[in-house]
Order: sequence, then structure tokens, then C-alpha cells
Amino acid sequence: MAHPIAFIGGGNMARSLIGGLLAQGRDPATIHVAEPVPPLREALRSDFDVSVFEQAGQAIQGTATWVFAVKPQVMRPVCESLADAARAARPLAISIAAGITTTQLDKWLGGGCRVIRTMPNTPALLGAGITGLYAAGTIHADERALAESLLAAAGKTVWVADEAQMDAVTALSGSGPAYLFLLAEAMTNAGIREGLPANDAYTLALQTLLGAARMLTESGVEAAELRRRVTSPNGTTQAAIEAFEAGGFRELVNVAIHAARVRGAELSAAND
Repeated sequence: MAHPIAFIGGGNMARSLIGGLLAQGRDPATIHVAEPVPPLREALRSDFDVSVFEQAGQAIQGTATWVFAVKPQVMRPVCESLADAARAARPLAISIAAGITTTQLDKWLGGGCRVIRTMPNTPALLGAGITGLYAAGTIHADERALAESLLAAAGKTVWVADEAQMDAVTALSGSGPAYLFLLAEAMTNAGIREGLPANDAYTLALQTLLGAARMLTESGVEAAELRRRVTSPNGTTQAAIEAFEAGGFRELVNVAIHAARVRGAELSAAND
């Protein structure tokens, strides 16, 4: 039997990981979840048949892997409430909270913990996510494999060698789905301005984005080449691409992702 895992927090991201683990065949009896909100706790029990607890201190009993799935602003008090237990158990601590460094998590847990920092994104809820992971030097190969297996339950994984790169991961993929949602909004509104009914514009924009994303992920062809293939000389696509380029589209994307990375670093510093 697999060793029990404790989830500290039972929100949407934890639910996606739990669902993925169960789909892989993990015994629900090996999953403990701490969730203080009664309706969420009961939903976890009824939907997944896992063991649920009101307090984190109850959920961690008998577990050696703790997955911290709480909001970044409450991470410190949650960790500090478990510090005595962490010093005794020396668990593998896996964080999915944005902007919380491995050093901060280790300090709040009393020191000496083995910490892996991860950054999944919301498509994990559909099993289509991507997660960046960083492991400190004290992490063993089997612990890296365990963390990767856990996060792979919600999509693909990418390891980074330098923890400072996690802010870039957050800016690119953690926040990235919102960029596509914004593009969907803009394309829909543009279609409406050109005379399409709102429902038709929305359907056309969404299916176009979905189809293009599948071509990117399934064709094995680079984005630049796919763009070239659909851009006929002096055609409609070329006219649109030229308008994007003239408006500084690429530089705007650079500026936006840089701003997100800087904000991630600021949030880490604010938690010290």
C-alpha cells in the first residue's frame, strides 16, 4: 500500500490532485485532507471517499508527505501551527502556493524539513495543467519522483534548477490561463463589433482557441511554423498579424509576463 499523504487544504486544486491520484489507482484510504469549511469537507468525503478532518494537526497523523494547498496569505500561520509536529516527523513538504519560497516554508515549519515548491495552473482541474517544480538540494531522488507523480496527476510537469525561476514559471504558466481568457474576451468583442451575434462570436472565438491549442500540442510543429502555414501572402491573416506587430504585441507580452514575475518576487519578499 502507498504511504498516506496529507493535504492541508481541500480547495479546487487539492480536489484536482486528489481526483487524479484516485484515477491512477491510489487507495482513497491513504489520502487525508484537512479542510475547515464543513460543506467542502463533506463534499470531499462524498465525492472521493477520502479521510477528512477539520484540523491540519489531525490530518497529518501517520503521514510522511504533507501537501500544502492553502492560500499564500494563510500559509505562515498554518505552517507554524504544525511546526512542533514537523520537527518530530520531518515530513516531505510539498507546496502549491504561489510566492512562498522553500526557505520560508522550512523556517515556518521549524527547520530541517525537506521542501518541494510547485506551481500548477488552473487547467489542472481538467487534468490538462502544467506544473513547475523546484526541489532543494536535500531532496532525494525518490522524493522528487513522488512529487512529480503527484503533480502529474493533474497534467505535465517541468523541473527548474534555480528557485528564482519559479517566479517566471508563475508569470508564464501559473497566471497564463488568464491571458488566454483575456484574448477570448477581446476576440469575442471584436467579432461583435464586426456585426456577429454575441453568442456566435463567443462560440467562434472559443472553438478557434481550442482548435489552435490542440494543433500546438498534438501536431509536433512549432508555433512559429504553424503561424506561417496559416498566413497566406497578402491575405486576411497577414493583415491581422501585421496589425498585431505594428501595435507592439510581442513587446506587450514581454512587459506583461515581466510584470507578473516581478510581482511574484515582491509577494515572496512580503511574506518574510
